[in-house]
Amino acid sequence: MCNPFIMDHPLIQHKLTLLRDKNTGAKEFRELVSEIAMLMCYEATRDLPLKEIEIETPVAVAKTKVISGRKLAFIPILRAGLGMVDGVLQMVPAAKVGHIGLYRDPETLLPVEYYCKLPTDIAKREVIVIDPMLATGGSAVDAINLIKKNGVTNIKFMCIIAAPEGLDALVKAHPDVQIYCASLDEKLNDHSYIVPGLGDAGDRIFGTK
Repeated sequence: MCNPFIMDHPLIQHKLTLLRDKNTGAKEFRELVSEIAMLMCYEATRDLPLKEIEIETPVAVAKTKVISGRKLAFIPILRAGLGMVDGVLQMVPAAKVGHIGLYRDPETLLPVEYYCKLPTDIAKREVIVIDPMLATGGSAVDAINLIKKNGVTNIKFMCIIAAPEGLDALVKAHPDVQIYCASLDEKLNDHSYIVPGLGDAGDRIFGTK
């Protein structure tokens, strides 16, 4: 699989267009983020292992398949990553959810950690880190550093929009992490916003701007 794996499914691309529109209000924006996350999760979990079991249908005994062994955890990067949680949990309701809080220092543009709460059995789980935007890559790199320090070896990163600068930084720091995104955009501007992007995802999700 290439890195990043860009999901060009028509439904994702259609919803992404609506998401980018500056006239899309907070309610619809939240719904779109959740729907896109759900559709992306379908692809990001494609390699989950299966095992064969027997069940009884109303007609006969059937040999069929269920997910085998590997347990999942979703780790949103606060705060914008919270907008993707409901969507991914609709696909994998049994997954556990951790939280990593990072904010970008307005002077240095570097991420600062303010919260980290992970499931106690995180080292036994496959982890998918979720954040709508991969801009400079600093928050994603630091979040994955924290997760690896807790013994996790199987990590994926899922975002909706990525900038080339952030993608390069994440691949360089964590070449073992598969990245999934719906769009690789043009660049970062002088304020480290993705161009054309969609603005500040956290502000648009929570209506704070």
